[in-house]
Amino acid sequence: NTLMGLGAYPSTDPQFLGMLGMHGTYEANLVMHGCDVMLNIGARFDDRITGRLDAFSPGSKKIHADIDPSSINKNVRVDVPIVGDAGRVLAALIACWNEDPTPPAKDAQVAWWRQIDEWRKQDCLAYVQQGSIIKPQHAVKRLYEITKELGRETFISTEVGQHQMWAAQYFGFEKPNRWMTSGGLGTMGYGLPAAMGVQIAHPDALCIDIAGEASILMNIQEMATLAQYRLPVKVFILNNEYMGMVRQWQELLHGSRYSESYSEALPDFVKLAEAFHARGMRATHADQLDDVIREMLAHPGPVVADICVAKDENVFPMIPSGAAHNEMILGQAGAGRVASVTDEGLVLV
Repeated sequence: NTLMGLGAYPSTDPQFLGMLGMHGTYEANLVMHGCDVMLNIGARFDDRITGRLDAFSPGSKKIHADIDPSSINKNVRVDVPIVGDAGRVLAALIACWNEDPTPPAKDAQVAWWRQIDEWRKQDCLAYVQQGSIIKPQHAVKRLYEITKELGRETFISTEVGQHQMWAAQYFGFEKPNRWMTSGGLGTMGYGLPAAMGVQIAHPDALCIDIAGEASILMNIQEMATLAQYRLPVKVFILNNEYMGMVRQWQELLHGSRYSESYSEALPDFVKLAEAFHARGMRATHADQLDDVIREMLAHPGPVVADICVAKDENVFPMIPSGAAHNEMILGQAGAGRVASVTDEGLVLV
């Protein structure tokens, strides 16, 4: 799936390869690069997916279905353009597939999945949680696992930044329209009002805004609206005391020349929540994380959970600026591949 399409295909299905693109999985991007046929339903081939255009999926025949004709051939030239509603197009494609008497190429399918399984062995989302410092990946994964245990209808919104990418990577979705995030425009401050709207539409559901400590301040005044309408939205802040995505780019692409990417005057989010008549709580050590998550989810009203995470953690995999979509920097799964892009001033964008 693309970032915006998460949930369209169940994340627990063995054929789910994860998210595509700049912070997508190794296997998803390699499949996109090496496939014979690419079927794009309603996505726009944006630069976060394609990487360098002249190297994008060079050997594939591309089929692009979109209800907006201006989106077709805008970024990537395709072989088969289809203008139409996604549901109707897919129904027609399935009908054509079922009418085709040609038997599937079983041997080719087996070989292709064998290759995919080899790419999966890279384990590109691997991380190590050890000691008392909370890894942001671990915080999102535990939030996912604990909410899954509860079995409640759950909707996730996000702000924009590193936390957004970690949420996309580590929170699984089994149904569509359970994931509300701002892709493309990337509007910081989106997550809280989005969660409020979803909560009003689904009053019995669990609505969680996964936020960064910088993005949440864009619309923090809407906590008053939560109190006014008694909306039990949960705000789960991954607080690394940085403009995390800005800091990551400055580290990896600008020789660690940091500028305006840190926050030295952050508010006390627990006290701030209480000032808005909400419940505030905080986890500063890994052994506190599960208890804070469970307490947050059990509370009947609005909650702000300030999760103090590792300050210098980066989001990997990552396609750096100017690279092809199969040229990824890997994190825990391939730490040695990071060094080549940290040379001072290597990339200026």
